[in-house]
Amino acid sequence: MTSSSYDLIVIGSGTAANVTAFNCRKAGWSVALIDHRPFGGTCALRGCDPKKMLIAATEVIDGFERMGAIGTVQGDVRIDWAALQRHKRSFTDPVPGHREQAYAKHGIEACHGRARFSGPTSVLVEGRTLEAKHIVIAAGAEPVHLPIDGFEHLALSDDFLELEALPRRIILVGGGYIGFEFAHIAARAGAEVTILNRSAHPLAGFDPDLVGLLLARTRALGVEVRLDHEVKAVRKRGDAFEVEAQHADGRVTLTADLVIHSGGRAPALEALDLDAAGIAHEHGKLRLDAHLRSTTNPAVYAAGDASGGPLPLTPVAALEAHAVVDNLLHDRHATVDYTGIPSAVFTLPTLTRVGLLEAEAKAQGLHYKVSHASVPGWFTARRVNESCYGYKVLVEEGSGRILGAHLIGPDAAEVINLFGLAMRSGLTAAAIRHATFAYPTAASDIESMLP
Repeated sequence: MTSSSYDLIVIGSGTAANVTAFNCRKAGWSVALIDHRPFGGTCALRGCDPKKMLIAATEVIDGFERMGAIGTVQGDVRIDWAALQRHKRSFTDPVPGHREQAYAKHGIEACHGRARFSGPTSVLVEGRTLEAKHIVIAAGAEPVHLPIDGFEHLALSDDFLELEALPRRIILVGGGYIGFEFAHIAARAGAEVTILNRSAHPLAGFDPDLVGLLLARTRALGVEVRLDHEVKAVRKRGDAFEVEAQHADGRVTLTADLVIHSGGRAPALEALDLDAAGIAHEHGKLRLDAHLRSTTNPAVYAAGDASGGPLPLTPVAALEAHAVVDNLLHDRHATVDYTGIPSAVFTLPTLTRVGLLEAEAKAQGLHYKVSHASVPGWFTARRVNESCYGYKVLVEEGSGRILGAHLIGPDAAEVINLFGLAMRSGLTAAAIRHATFAYPTAASDIESMLP
Protein backbone atom coordinates (compact mmCIF):
# COMPACT_ATOMS: atom_id res chain seq x y z
CA MET A 1 0.00 0.00 0.00
CA THR A 2 1.45 3.35 -1.08
CA SER A 3 1.27 6.57 0.95
CA SER A 4 1.30 10.25 -0.05
CA SER A 5 1.23 13.46 1.98
CA TYR A 6 -0.42 16.80 1.22
CA ASP A 7 -1.32 20.05 2.86
CA LEU A 8 -4.98 19.45 2.05
CA ILE A 9 -7.27 16.61 1.04
CA VAL A 10 -10.71 17.48 -0.30
CA ILE A 11 -13.40 14.79 -0.44
CA GLY A 12 -15.82 15.59 -3.26
CA SER A 13 -15.68 17.45 -6.58
CA GLY A 14 -18.70 19.76 -6.53
CA THR A 15 -18.95 23.48 -5.85
CA ALA A 16 -17.67 23.45 -2.26
CA ALA A 17 -14.86 21.05 -3.12
CA ASN A 18 -13.68 23.07 -6.11
CA VAL A 19 -13.77 26.44 -4.34
CA THR A 20 -11.68 24.96 -1.53
CA ALA A 21 -9.24 23.02 -3.67
CA PHE A 22 -8.49 25.71 -6.25
CA ASN A 23 -8.10 28.52 -3.71
CA CYS A 24 -5.78 26.54 -1.46
CA ARG A 25 -3.74 25.37 -4.45
CA LYS A 26 -3.49 29.00 -5.63
CA ALA A 27 -2.00 29.82 -2.23
CA GLY A 28 0.74 27.26 -2.83
CA TRP A 29 -0.67 24.33 -0.88
CA SER A 30 -0.33 20.77 -2.11
CA VAL A 31 -3.85 19.48 -2.69
CA ALA A 32 -5.45 16.12 -3.43
CA LEU A 33 -9.12 15.77 -4.38
CA ILE A 34 -11.10 12.53 -4.21
CA ASP A 35 -14.45 11.50 -5.70
CA HIS A 36 -15.89 8.06 -6.40
CA ARG A 37 -18.30 9.52 -8.97
CA PRO A 38 -17.49 11.44 -12.17
CA PHE A 39 -15.89 14.78 -11.35
CA GLY A 40 -18.32 17.68 -11.25
CA GLY A 41 -20.57 17.15 -8.27
CA THR A 42 -24.33 17.09 -7.94
CA CYS A 43 -25.26 20.52 -9.27
CA ALA A 44 -23.42 20.24 -12.58
CA LEU A 45 -24.08 16.56 -13.27
CA ARG A 46 -27.06 15.28 -11.28
CA GLY A 47 -28.99 18.29 -10.01
CA CYS A 48 -29.55 21.97 -10.71
CA ASP A 49 -28.02 22.31 -14.16
CA PRO A 50 -29.32 19.18 -15.95
CA LYS A 51 -32.74 19.74 -14.38
CA LYS A 52 -32.88 23.26 -15.79
CA MET A 53 -31.82 21.91 -19.19
CA LEU A 54 -34.91 19.67 -19.17
CA ILE A 55 -37.11 22.51 -17.94
CA ALA A 56 -36.14 24.58 -20.99
CA ALA A 57 -38.36 22.42 -23.20
CA THR A 58 -41.23 22.37 -20.72
CA GLU A 59 -41.20 26.17 -20.67
CA VAL A 60 -42.06 26.07 -24.37
CA ILE A 61 -44.92 23.63 -23.74
CA ASP A 62 -46.20 25.72 -20.85
CA GLY A 63 -46.12 28.94 -22.84
CA PHE A 64 -47.85 27.32 -25.80
CA GLU A 65 -50.61 25.91 -23.60
CA ARG A 66 -51.20 29.21 -21.81
CA MET A 67 -51.36 31.26 -24.97
CA GLY A 68 -53.18 28.52 -26.86
CA ALA A 69 -55.93 28.62 -24.25
CA ILE A 70 -56.89 32.08 -25.50
CA GLY A 71 -56.45 31.21 -29.17
CA THR A 72 -53.32 33.28 -29.82
CA VAL A 73 -51.31 30.27 -31.01
CA GLN A 74 -52.57 27.16 -32.75
CA GLY A 75 -51.33 23.74 -33.72
CA ASP A 76 -49.63 20.95 -31.83
CA VAL A 77 -46.34 20.91 -29.96
CA ARG A 78 -44.74 18.09 -27.98
CA ILE A 79 -41.46 17.19 -26.36
CA ASP A 80 -39.11 14.72 -28.01
CA TRP A 81 -37.67 13.22 -24.82
CA ALA A 82 -34.68 11.57 -26.48
CA ALA A 83 -33.72 14.82 -28.20
CA LEU A 84 -34.15 16.70 -24.93
CA GLN A 85 -31.80 14.27 -23.20
CA ARG A 86 -29.24 14.78 -25.95
CA HIS A 87 -29.52 18.52 -25.38
CA LYS A 88 -28.96 18.00 -21.66
CA ARG A 89 -25.97 15.71 -22.23
CA SER A 90 -24.37 18.31 -24.50
CA PHE A 91 -23.83 20.22 -21.26
CA THR A 92 -23.25 17.45 -18.70
CA ASP A 93 -21.09 14.99 -20.67
CA PRO A 94 -18.04 17.28 -21.07
CA VAL A 95 -18.01 18.36 -17.40
CA PRO A 96 -15.96 15.51 -15.83
CA GLY A 97 -13.24 15.75 -18.46
CA HIS A 98 -13.07 19.53 -18.18
CA ARG A 99 -12.76 19.28 -14.41
CA GLU A 100 -10.03 16.69 -14.59
CA GLN A 101 -8.09 18.86 -17.05
CA ALA A 102 -8.46 21.84 -14.73
CA TYR A 103 -7.14 19.86 -11.77
CA ALA A 104 -4.12 18.72 -13.78
CA LYS A 105 -3.47 22.23 -15.08
CA HIS A 106 -3.40 23.68 -11.56
CA GLY A 107 -1.40 20.87 -10.01
CA ILE A 108 -4.21 19.30 -7.98
CA GLU A 109 -3.92 15.53 -7.72
CA ALA A 110 -7.32 14.11 -8.64
CA CYS A 111 -8.10 10.63 -7.34
CA HIS A 112 -10.94 8.41 -8.54
CA GLY A 113 -12.35 6.19 -5.81
CA ARG A 114 -14.29 6.10 -2.57
CA ALA A 115 -12.62 7.85 0.35
CA ARG A 116 -12.61 6.32 3.82
CA PHE A 117 -10.93 7.76 6.89
CA SER A 118 -8.19 5.58 8.40
CA GLY A 119 -7.03 8.04 11.06
CA PRO A 120 -7.42 11.66 12.22
CA THR A 121 -5.50 13.01 9.21
CA SER A 122 -5.45 10.08 6.80
CA VAL A 123 -7.76 8.68 4.14
CA LEU A 124 -7.78 5.39 2.27
CA VAL A 125 -8.66 5.42 -1.44
CA GLU A 126 -8.18 2.60 -3.93
CA GLY A 127 -5.44 0.91 -1.89
CA ARG A 128 -3.55 4.14 -1.19
CA THR A 129 -3.18 6.01 2.08
CA LEU A 130 -3.34 9.77 1.69
CA GLU A 131 -2.31 11.95 4.61
CA ALA A 132 -2.76 15.70 5.04
CA LYS A 133 -2.52 18.51 7.54
CA HIS A 134 -6.17 19.33 6.83
CA ILE A 135 -9.11 17.46 5.32
CA VAL A 136 -12.29 19.08 3.99
CA ILE A 137 -15.44 16.98 3.66
CA ALA A 138 -17.39 18.28 0.67
CA ALA A 139 -18.99 15.01 -0.39
CA GLY A 140 -22.45 16.46 -1.01
CA ALA A 141 -25.74 14.80 -0.11
CA GLU A 142 -27.55 11.61 -1.02
CA PRO A 143 -31.16 10.38 -0.84
CA VAL A 144 -32.28 9.45 2.67
CA HIS A 145 -33.32 5.88 3.37
CA LEU A 146 -37.10 5.63 3.57
CA PRO A 147 -38.81 3.00 5.77
CA ILE A 148 -40.54 1.37 2.83
CA ASP A 149 -40.86 -2.35 2.13
CA GLY A 150 -39.28 -2.67 -1.32
CA PHE A 151 -37.23 0.51 -0.97
CA GLU A 152 -34.74 -0.98 -3.45
CA HIS A 153 -37.31 -0.60 -6.23
CA LEU A 154 -37.28 3.20 -5.97
CA ALA A 155 -35.46 5.03 -8.74
CA LEU A 156 -33.36 8.02 -7.65
CA SER A 157 -33.38 11.56 -8.98
CA ASP A 158 -30.16 10.70 -10.86
CA ASP A 159 -32.05 7.95 -12.69
CA PHE A 160 -34.87 10.28 -13.74
CA LEU A 161 -32.41 12.78 -15.18
CA GLU A 162 -30.82 10.01 -17.27
CA LEU A 163 -34.00 8.35 -18.61
CA GLU A 164 -33.62 7.43 -22.27
CA ALA A 165 -37.39 7.13 -22.62
CA LEU A 166 -40.11 8.62 -20.46
CA PRO A 167 -42.39 6.02 -18.81
CA ARG A 168 -46.13 6.47 -19.24
CA ARG A 169 -46.97 6.35 -15.50
CA ILE A 170 -44.74 7.85 -12.80
CA ILE A 171 -45.20 8.02 -9.03
CA LEU A 172 -43.06 10.39 -6.97
CA VAL A 173 -42.63 9.43 -3.32
CA GLY A 174 -42.36 12.74 -1.51
CA GLY A 175 -43.75 16.22 -2.07
CA GLY A 176 -40.60 18.30 -1.72
CA TYR A 177 -38.94 20.42 -4.36
CA ILE A 178 -37.62 17.38 -6.28
CA GLY A 179 -41.07 15.82 -6.39
CA PHE A 180 -42.81 18.94 -7.67
CA GLU A 181 -40.09 19.89 -10.16
CA PHE A 182 -39.94 16.40 -11.67
CA ALA A 183 -43.73 16.20 -11.73
CA HIS A 184 -43.94 19.40 -13.77
CA ILE A 185 -41.26 18.18 -16.19
CA ALA A 186 -42.75 14.72 -16.66
CA ALA A 187 -46.36 15.87 -16.96
CA ARG A 188 -45.55 18.43 -19.65
CA ALA A 189 -43.56 15.76 -21.46
CA GLY A 190 -46.67 13.57 -21.59
CA ALA A 191 -46.48 11.25 -18.57
CA GLU A 192 -49.25 10.47 -16.10
CA VAL A 193 -47.83 11.68 -12.78
CA THR A 194 -48.79 11.16 -9.15
CA ILE A 195 -47.14 12.72 -6.08
CA LEU A 196 -47.60 10.92 -2.77
CA ASN A 197 -46.79 13.09 0.25
CA ARG A 198 -46.99 11.62 3.73
CA SER A 199 -48.06 14.86 5.43
CA ALA A 200 -50.80 17.35 4.65
CA HIS A 201 -48.23 20.06 3.96
CA PRO A 202 -45.94 19.64 0.93
CA LEU A 203 -42.97 21.94 0.36
CA ALA A 204 -42.77 22.69 4.08
CA GLY A 205 -39.91 25.16 3.66
CA PHE A 206 -42.01 27.56 1.59
CA ASP A 207 -44.89 29.90 2.38
CA PRO A 208 -48.00 27.71 2.83
CA ASP A 209 -50.33 30.23 1.17
CA LEU A 210 -48.21 30.29 -1.98
CA VAL A 211 -47.74 26.52 -1.82
CA GLY A 212 -51.54 26.35 -1.99
CA LEU A 213 -51.46 28.31 -5.23
CA LEU A 214 -48.81 25.99 -6.66
CA LEU A 215 -50.77 22.95 -5.54
CA ALA A 216 -53.83 24.14 -7.47
CA ARG A 217 -51.71 24.94 -10.52
CA THR A 218 -50.03 21.52 -10.34
CA ARG A 219 -53.34 19.70 -10.18
CA ALA A 220 -54.65 21.77 -13.06
CA LEU A 221 -51.66 20.52 -15.05
CA GLY A 222 -53.02 17.00 -14.60
CA VAL A 223 -50.71 15.87 -11.81
CA GLU A 224 -52.48 13.88 -9.11
CA VAL A 225 -51.25 15.13 -5.74
CA ARG A 226 -52.27 12.93 -2.80
CA LEU A 227 -51.54 14.44 0.61
CA ASP A 228 -51.48 12.46 3.88
CA HIS A 229 -50.45 9.38 1.89
CA GLU A 230 -47.50 7.56 3.43
CA VAL A 231 -45.94 4.96 1.16
CA LYS A 232 -45.56 1.64 2.93
CA ALA A 233 -44.49 -0.74 0.18
CA VAL A 234 -43.33 -0.93 -3.44
CA ARG A 235 -43.62 -4.26 -5.25
CA LYS A 236 -42.41 -5.31 -8.68
CA ARG A 237 -45.20 -6.69 -10.83
CA GLY A 238 -43.85 -7.72 -14.22
CA ASP A 239 -42.74 -4.56 -16.00
CA ALA A 240 -44.64 -2.33 -13.57
CA PHE A 241 -44.72 -1.54 -9.85
CA GLU A 242 -47.45 -1.56 -7.24
CA VAL A 243 -47.23 1.18 -4.63
CA GLU A 244 -49.12 0.74 -1.37
CA ALA A 245 -49.82 3.88 0.66
CA GLN A 246 -51.56 4.52 3.96
CA HIS A 247 -53.99 7.39 4.49
CA ALA A 248 -56.76 8.26 6.92
CA ASP A 249 -59.36 6.09 5.20
CA GLY A 250 -57.17 3.02 4.86
CA ARG A 251 -54.67 1.71 2.34
CA VAL A 252 -54.64 2.32 -1.39
CA THR A 253 -52.67 0.58 -4.12
CA LEU A 254 -51.48 2.43 -7.21
CA THR A 255 -49.66 1.17 -10.28
CA ALA A 256 -46.79 2.86 -12.11
CA ASP A 257 -44.04 2.12 -14.61
CA LEU A 258 -41.50 4.09 -12.54
CA VAL A 259 -41.45 5.00 -8.84
CA ILE A 260 -39.06 7.80 -7.90
CA HIS A 261 -37.59 8.67 -4.51
CA SER A 262 -38.28 12.35 -3.93
CA GLY A 263 -38.44 12.15 -0.16
CA GLY A 264 -35.41 14.18 0.82
CA ARG A 265 -31.62 14.13 0.95
CA ALA A 266 -29.04 14.08 3.74
CA PRO A 267 -25.25 14.59 4.01
CA ALA A 268 -23.33 11.79 2.27
CA LEU A 269 -21.33 10.62 5.28
CA GLU A 270 -22.09 6.95 5.83
CA ALA A 271 -19.24 5.51 3.74
CA LEU A 272 -16.56 7.82 5.17
CA ASP A 273 -15.98 5.91 8.46
CA LEU A 274 -15.95 9.12 10.47
CA ASP A 275 -15.32 7.27 13.72
CA ALA A 276 -11.90 6.17 12.49
CA ALA A 277 -10.89 9.83 12.45
CA GLY A 278 -12.59 10.79 15.69
CA ILE A 279 -15.05 13.05 13.84
CA ALA A 280 -18.17 13.63 15.93
CA HIS A 281 -21.55 13.17 14.27
CA GLU A 282 -25.11 12.57 15.36
CA HIS A 283 -28.40 11.90 13.58
CA GLY A 284 -26.62 11.81 10.21
CA LYS A 285 -24.94 15.20 10.58
CA LEU A 286 -21.44 16.34 11.44
CA ARG A 287 -20.93 18.24 14.67
CA LEU A 288 -19.28 21.45 13.51
CA ASP A 289 -18.50 24.74 15.19
CA ALA A 290 -19.47 28.13 13.76
CA HIS A 291 -16.33 28.06 11.60
CA LEU A 292 -17.37 24.77 9.91
CA ARG A 293 -14.67 22.86 11.80
CA SER A 294 -15.19 19.50 13.43
CA THR A 295 -15.76 19.91 17.16
CA THR A 296 -13.63 16.83 17.88
CA ASN A 297 -11.01 16.76 15.11
CA PRO A 298 -9.44 20.18 14.47
CA ALA A 299 -7.86 18.99 11.20
CA VAL A 300 -11.26 18.47 9.59
CA TYR A 301 -13.69 20.98 8.08
CA ALA A 302 -16.84 20.57 6.02
CA ALA A 303 -18.66 22.68 3.45
CA GLY A 304 -21.65 22.43 1.13
CA ASP A 305 -24.44 19.89 1.50
CA ALA A 306 -22.13 17.62 3.51
CA SER A 307 -21.97 20.21 6.30
CA GLY A 308 -25.68 19.76 7.01
CA GLY A 309 -26.23 23.52 7.14
CA PRO A 310 -29.52 25.42 7.00
CA LEU A 311 -29.65 25.88 3.22
CA PRO A 312 -28.46 23.02 0.97
CA LEU A 313 -27.99 25.24 -2.07
CA THR A 314 -25.15 25.65 -4.57
CA PRO A 315 -24.51 29.35 -3.74
CA VAL A 316 -24.39 28.42 -0.05
CA ALA A 317 -21.83 25.71 -0.81
CA ALA A 318 -19.62 28.38 -2.35
CA LEU A 319 -20.08 30.72 0.62
CA GLU A 320 -19.23 27.99 3.10
CA ALA A 321 -16.20 26.93 1.08
CA HIS A 322 -14.87 30.50 0.99
CA ALA A 323 -15.23 30.66 4.78
CA VAL A 324 -13.33 27.37 5.12
CA VAL A 325 -10.58 28.68 2.82
CA ASP A 326 -10.23 31.83 4.95
CA ASN A 327 -9.97 29.69 8.06
CA LEU A 328 -7.45 27.32 6.52
CA LEU A 329 -5.19 29.91 4.92
CA HIS A 330 -5.52 32.84 7.30
CA ASP A 331 -7.07 31.49 10.51
CA ARG A 332 -9.64 34.27 10.32
CA HIS A 333 -12.33 32.47 12.32
CA ALA A 334 -14.65 33.15 9.42
CA THR A 335 -18.33 32.29 9.65
CA VAL A 336 -21.12 32.32 7.06
CA ASP A 337 -23.85 34.94 6.92
CA TYR A 338 -26.95 33.19 5.58
CA THR A 339 -28.97 36.42 5.36
CA GLY A 340 -30.79 37.10 2.11
CA ILE A 341 -30.05 33.83 0.30
CA PRO A 342 -32.97 32.98 -2.03
CA SER A 343 -34.23 29.52 -2.88
CA ALA A 344 -36.58 28.37 -5.61
CA VAL A 345 -38.76 25.45 -6.64
CA PHE A 346 -38.36 25.42 -10.41
CA THR A 347 -41.89 24.43 -11.27
CA LEU A 348 -43.85 26.43 -13.84
CA PRO A 349 -44.56 28.92 -12.47
CA THR A 350 -41.63 29.08 -10.05
CA LEU A 351 -42.12 29.23 -6.28
CA THR A 352 -39.49 31.24 -4.40
CA ARG A 353 -38.47 32.32 -0.95
CA VAL A 354 -35.90 34.52 0.80
CA GLY A 355 -35.71 35.25 4.51
CA LEU A 356 -38.26 34.32 7.15
CA LEU A 357 -41.56 32.56 6.78
CA GLU A 358 -44.42 34.36 8.51
CA ALA A 359 -44.58 31.57 11.12
CA GLU A 360 -40.86 32.03 11.84
CA ALA A 361 -41.26 35.79 12.26
CA LYS A 362 -44.09 35.19 14.73
CA ALA A 363 -42.08 32.60 16.64
CA GLN A 364 -39.23 35.11 17.02
CA GLY A 365 -41.62 37.66 18.45
CA LEU A 366 -40.93 40.16 15.69
CA HIS A 367 -43.33 43.01 14.98
CA TYR A 368 -43.95 43.25 11.28
CA LYS A 369 -46.28 44.36 8.54
CA VAL A 370 -47.31 41.90 5.85
CA SER A 371 -48.49 42.41 2.29
CA HIS A 372 -50.01 39.33 0.70
CA ALA A 373 -52.17 38.83 -2.37
CA SER A 374 -52.92 36.63 -5.36
CA VAL A 375 -52.66 38.93 -8.37
CA PRO A 376 -53.27 37.09 -11.67
CA GLY A 377 -54.82 40.31 -12.95
CA TRP A 378 -51.52 42.21 -12.81
CA PHE A 379 -49.92 42.90 -16.18
CA THR A 380 -46.96 40.57 -15.53
CA ALA A 381 -49.36 37.61 -15.39
CA ARG A 382 -52.03 38.84 -17.79
CA ARG A 383 -49.69 39.31 -20.74
CA VAL A 384 -48.72 35.61 -20.64
CA ASN A 385 -52.14 34.36 -19.48
CA GLU A 386 -50.71 32.98 -16.24
CA SER A 387 -53.37 32.27 -13.64
CA CYS A 388 -50.91 31.74 -10.80
CA TYR A 389 -49.22 34.91 -9.52
CA GLY A 390 -48.93 35.79 -5.85
CA TYR A 391 -46.65 37.24 -3.20
CA LYS A 392 -46.14 37.74 0.51
CA VAL A 393 -43.66 40.29 1.87
CA LEU A 394 -42.83 40.82 5.56
CA VAL A 395 -41.34 44.14 6.72
CA GLU A 396 -40.30 44.88 10.30
CA GLU A 397 -42.17 47.72 11.93
CA GLY A 398 -40.03 50.69 12.84
CA SER A 399 -36.79 49.64 11.11
CA GLY A 400 -38.33 48.95 7.69
CA ARG A 401 -36.09 45.88 7.47
CA ILE A 402 -37.28 43.27 4.98
CA LEU A 403 -37.73 40.08 6.97
CA GLY A 404 -38.92 37.80 4.19
CA ALA A 405 -40.24 37.75 0.65
CA HIS A 406 -42.20 34.95 -1.01
CA LEU A 407 -43.20 34.91 -4.67
CA ILE A 408 -44.84 32.61 -7.18
CA GLY A 409 -45.40 33.48 -10.81
CA PRO A 410 -43.68 34.69 -13.98
CA ASP A 411 -40.03 35.65 -13.44
CA ALA A 412 -40.29 34.96 -9.69
CA ALA A 413 -36.83 33.35 -9.69
CA GLU A 414 -35.30 36.62 -10.94
CA VAL A 415 -37.33 39.02 -8.81
CA ILE A 416 -36.58 37.11 -5.60
CA ASN A 417 -32.89 37.83 -6.21
CA LEU A 418 -33.61 41.56 -5.92
CA PHE A 419 -35.27 41.02 -2.55
CA GLY A 420 -32.29 38.91 -1.52
CA LEU A 421 -29.84 41.59 -2.62
CA ALA A 422 -31.77 44.21 -0.65
CA MET A 423 -31.77 42.05 2.47
CA ARG A 424 -28.08 41.15 2.20
CA SER A 425 -27.14 44.78 1.57
CA GLY A 426 -29.23 46.13 4.43
CA LEU A 427 -31.59 48.09 2.17
CA THR A 428 -34.93 48.93 3.74
CA ALA A 429 -38.33 48.57 2.15
CA ALA A 430 -38.37 52.34 1.63
CA ALA A 431 -35.10 52.16 -0.30
CA ILE A 432 -36.32 49.57 -2.80
CA ARG A 433 -39.74 51.22 -2.96
CA HIS A 434 -38.05 54.22 -4.52
CA ALA A 435 -35.88 52.19 -6.89
CA THR A 436 -36.58 52.71 -10.58
CA PHE A 437 -36.89 49.57 -12.69
CA ALA A 438 -37.43 49.12 -16.39
CA TYR A 439 -41.13 48.96 -17.23
CA PRO A 440 -43.01 46.79 -17.92
CA THR A 441 -41.01 44.12 -16.13
CA ALA A 442 -41.73 41.77 -13.24
CA ALA A 443 -39.29 43.79 -11.11
CA SER A 444 -41.45 46.86 -11.55
CA ASP A 445 -44.12 45.02 -9.50
CA ILE A 446 -41.95 45.15 -6.38
CA GLU A 447 -43.19 48.58 -5.28
CA SER A 448 -46.77 47.28 -5.24
CA MET A 449 -45.78 44.20 -3.22
CA LEU A 450 -44.41 46.14 -0.25
CA PRO A 451 -46.63 46.72 2.81
